Amino acid sequence: MFVTGISRPAQDDPIASNYQVFFLSIIVDRANDRVIDATCNMASDMTKDFIHSLLVGHDLAKDMEEMVAVIRRRFFGLAQKALIVALKDAHNRYMMVKRG
Repeated sequence: MFVTGISRPAQDDPIASNYQVFFLSIIVDRANDRVIDATCNMASDMTKDFIHSLLVGHDLAKDMEEMVAVIRRRFFGLAQKALIVALKDAHNRYMMVKRG
């Protein structure tokens, strides 16, 4: 399943000069809720790859607190808050579809 989450980047974040919103796209194996791929609209491929490494393998339905903690502990880019908000948005969308 493909889900996205969006948020507003901080004005001092380079993303804000290129995009009005920060988006996170996640592919989830619906059979076990595992994130199998993730990308976002970061300016640098290195940043996209790092965010990918933080999220892939986690259970999107059950590991939200752990995923947020990992982001807070390891990702110190300007978009940290935007990433967390977008992840929570993607989680909420996923759970709505899964329940619905």
